[in-house]
Amino acid sequence: MSTVISVRFKDGGKTYYFDPCGFEVRPGQQVIVETARGIECATVAAGARELDEGELAKPLKKVVRVATPSDVSRAQENRRKEERAFGICQQKIQDHGLEMKLVEVEYAFDGSKVLFYFTADGRVDFRELVKDLAGVFHTRIELRQIGVRDEARMLGGLGSCGREFCCSSFLTDFQPVSIRMAKAQGLSLNPTKISGACGRLMCCLKYEQAAYEDLIKTTPRINSVVVTPDGRGTVAETSLLTGLLKVRLDGSGELRVYHKDQLEGGQRRVSPGDEAAPKRSPEEKDRQAEELSEESGSQDQAAARPQRAGEEKAEPAGEGAPAADRPRRRHRRGGVRHRKPAARGPAKE
Repeated sequence: MSTVISVRFKDGGKTYYFDPCGFEVRPGQQVIVETARGIECATVAAGARELDEGELAKPLKKVVRVATPSDVSRAQENRRKEERAFGICQQKIQDHGLEMKLVEVEYAFDGSKVLFYFTADGRVDFRELVKDLAGVFHTRIELRQIGVRDEARMLGGLGSCGREFCCSSFLTDFQPVSIRMAKAQGLSLNPTKISGACGRLMCCLKYEQAAYEDLIKTTPRINSVVVTPDGRGTVAETSLLTGLLKVRLDGSGELRVYHKDQLEGGQRRVSPGDEAAPKRSPEEKDRQAEELSEESGSQDQAAARPQRAGEEKAEPAGEGAPAADRPRRRHRRGGVRHRKPAARGPAKE
């Protein structure tokens, strides 16, 4: 077990584990930590706790010290420098005519490096831009291209639900989201309704997907045959969350509403034009595989048994075979096929 604390470098950003090195810190307090990019100032997100070493990334970085008033003032001064650098970089991008959108500027804590985050549709040649920025700031310049999701996380905003973006408030990692989730949840497939401000599918589609998958397993599908208290019928409409189904009764054709716990069955009714091969059970597949292996084994034995007396041996078509059955010969010289020249007619006088 190792004692760790969780720190965050940006509001709503991802949390990282650090070794407190005996320092007593509380959430919201600023600390100076050692990172791969050098010394950085971070905010404590969670206090000290014990974790298994298997859950931690090695090597575990350490807390250098609790932030002093001078460290806090330096971090605030870096924020003011970032605002000034943002305007300068935007003007340089316009001067060079580059098709890129500047998103955020980040100063290293010790001022040894300035990072510019931008978005673009394709690759951008910003070598001349880096030279101009280095001449202005007289420090190391680094430009990083990010995606639209990262842009939304950095800028923040309000979603269609009226709440702050999930990615900029509490989400630490982006989960894969697909259009199949919207279909399973019965949502409209209109892109404007299921897409976020970033233009991608909303991250919240992932939240309830596991619950919908469990409900789909226990709910009869549309066009499936069920047995109701009033007789057999076909499911016409389902509501996954409430568990209510509209069933069209056989014979009368009347639509009635039942709860899924009142029904039995759920096998889909296949129309004559939509017939498909029945699914085989694993036992049937294994039995068929054994039969095929036995047939192939018997054929191999028949091919390998010796010729008996009185049986005629099939001879390959060769010189004694008719011309029609005789295989055509190919004339090759040095591995290259040569065709015989066509017969020429009588020479003209």
